[in-house]
Amino acid sequence: MPEPTLKINEIYLSVQGESSYVGLPCVFIRLTACDLRCTYCDTTYAFTEGSPMTLEAILKKTESYGCKLVEITGGEPLLQQNVLPLMAELCDRELTVLLETSGAHDISGIDPRVVRIMDLKTPGSGECAKNLLENIPHLQSKDEVKFVIGSREDYEWSRETVKKHGLYRKVNTILFSPVFRHVGLKGQTTGHLGIDPKLLVDWILEDKLPVRFQLQLHKFVWPPNQRGV
Repeated sequence: MPEPTLKINEIYLSVQGESSYVGLPCVFIRLTACDLRCTYCDTTYAFTEGSPMTLEAILKKTESYGCKLVEITGGEPLLQQNVLPLMAELCDRELTVLLETSGAHDISGIDPRVVRIMDLKTPGSGECAKNLLENIPHLQSKDEVKFVIGSREDYEWSRETVKKHGLYRKVNTILFSPVFRHVGLKGQTTGHLGIDPKLLVDWILEDKLPVRFQLQLHKFVWPPNQRGV
């Protein structure tokens, strides 16, 4: 039988830009394809670009960096079923494995050793209806739930969703992240997306929410649109 493969967009070493693991060296394995089209997506190149790699080739390249933290991202990794045995094998090799997933696909079959960083899509994403709320009972305390917030409406929806589904009791880390604002050389904001991060901080403090505010660290270290970082 042919060796199992995955369509891979890129594999690279960088520092973790988000989550409670922010700032740590991390190998990123970015898979090709996504079935959502969020308004603020910053990895549209991963929708179609990529080449097949065997699981063994992926493992070999990942281990060549000598880093114990690995993130599986996309695109949407769970669209490719062979990602499940890949994550299990990475765990078997005593690596810490993070999975970034949109929350629109079943997470119940993922190896329990994997840290699942699951989005719940806000109204401003344009994909709120795709949230698979049946995933919530499968979350473990070490998993993380992320809300990407681009407006007051998104914030209030996120605040109420956390409360409604008892997420404070399910996971230790809830992430509130502002949609990134692209700022030009003269300080002007470009495009129509994004909010002032200070606004989001003010709202969190005003409501005394026990959530983790986060920025996308890599977009401040490197140019916002740079790949492979």
